[in-house]
Amino acid sequence: MATTTPVHPVDEVPPLPRLAVFGLQHVLAMYAGAVAVPLIVGGAMKLSPSDLAYLITADLLVCGVATLIQCVGFRGFGVRLPIMQGCTFAAVSPMVLIGTTGGGLPAVYGAVIVAGLAIMLLAPLFGRLLRFFPPLVTGTVILVIGVSLLPVAGNWAAGGVGSKDFGAPRNLALAAFVLAVVLGVQRFAPAFLGRVAVLTGIAVGLAVAVPCGFTDFGGVRDAGWVGISTPFHFGTPVVHAAAVVSMLVVALVTMTETTGDLIAVGELTGRSVAPRALADGLRADGLSTVLGGIFNTFPYTAYAQNVGLVGMTRVRSRWVVAAAGGILVVLGLLPKLGAVVAAIPAPVLGGAGLVMFGTVAASGLRTLGQVDLKDTGNATVVAVSVAVGLLPVGVPTVYAKFPDWFQTIMNSGISAGCLTAIVLNLLFNHLPSRGASAPAETDGLPPGGGQEAVE
Repeated sequence: MATTTPVHPVDEVPPLPRLAVFGLQHVLAMYAGAVAVPLIVGGAMKLSPSDLAYLITADLLVCGVATLIQCVGFRGFGVRLPIMQGCTFAAVSPMVLIGTTGGGLPAVYGAVIVAGLAIMLLAPLFGRLLRFFPPLVTGTVILVIGVSLLPVAGNWAAGGVGSKDFGAPRNLALAAFVLAVVLGVQRFAPAFLGRVAVLTGIAVGLAVAVPCGFTDFGGVRDAGWVGISTPFHFGTPVVHAAAVVSMLVVALVTMTETTGDLIAVGELTGRSVAPRALADGLRADGLSTVLGGIFNTFPYTAYAQNVGLVGMTRVRSRWVVAAAGGILVVLGLLPKLGAVVAAIPAPVLGGAGLVMFGTVAASGLRTLGQVDLKDTGNATVVAVSVAVGLLPVGVPTVYAKFPDWFQTIMNSGISAGCLTAIVLNLLFNHLPSRGASAPAETDGLPPGGGQEAVE
């Protein structure tokens, strides 16, 4: 009698209703971050409201396509894990500089396309570096990802950066209410509802926010029903050497961040990321970035916000995130629907974000539980990496007097912490040992145990 091979949770396809609900939950978790990049860049370049709206719908469309490439994948492209893709914040400052002083959006898109091609070429090299990411490094990076995202949730809870009533007690009260709903659903509701605790909290929070005057649906009325992004809408891309160099630095930063995110999702889903899979995931980032340059949007990377949602809900199916990608495509083609999602008040997202991002940090601590932290060297790697990673989060202007390329790398707490952890792990665990120091071969693992080496 033939036996069927059990399907890994990553490859399971939930029933359609759950697929749609879980997918919508992922969209709501990342929507604010997804539209922030075009809003910031377009606002800095003083684009008209119609051009800003065009940037946002183009971004949502390519976000969806990029997510589908990453989750579903095809030959050589896509890690095939539950990874949401969105515009990287690491590119904001260089793009604003290029757009306002170096040739406008055509120069931005020329540099973006070149950067995407470079990512595709460099992907196999990064794939071979996976052996430098033992649990000591991955646990530290996941911890930094979670903690560095908490200020994002805090800003949402206070009303959103730049809002007139930022920090108003009623904003924080609404965020606290949503947080209480999420926790209550997780603790007392049936298992299925527990898995959509974030979506439930957002829905209940929105139901309370509307009659209390927290949101304005005027943008829904003004938005069009159909909007299609056409290639090179803002003009033929132009390649400027200085712009390309700055975007190549961004490409290296996003590759480092994406590597950390892919490894984190691999840990959470129980499917370790092998070197080839990592290269495929990075190559998908590069392809999505090239598509971004063609279809009037920006560089793409894995979204750490949704890593927390995977860990919190324990819904590991990549098809759920693929469904989220499909929803984003629809939102990108139907601006009026996108405007409805955009009307969700920031405090509602903040209450849910506190749980999601804290869950990422807790996942990092769980991974570090495999590491012998009684070893002084390992403890030092964690301590210094977390400190360096959180420095720009706690003091955003700490590197303000440094060159732009340095700020691009170090102002991202995730990339700063990741690079520090890699370098310190090499220093303490790969260089020849001294005297009674732990042997280099331990690689941050507990004595006599730990994860198997990734080939």
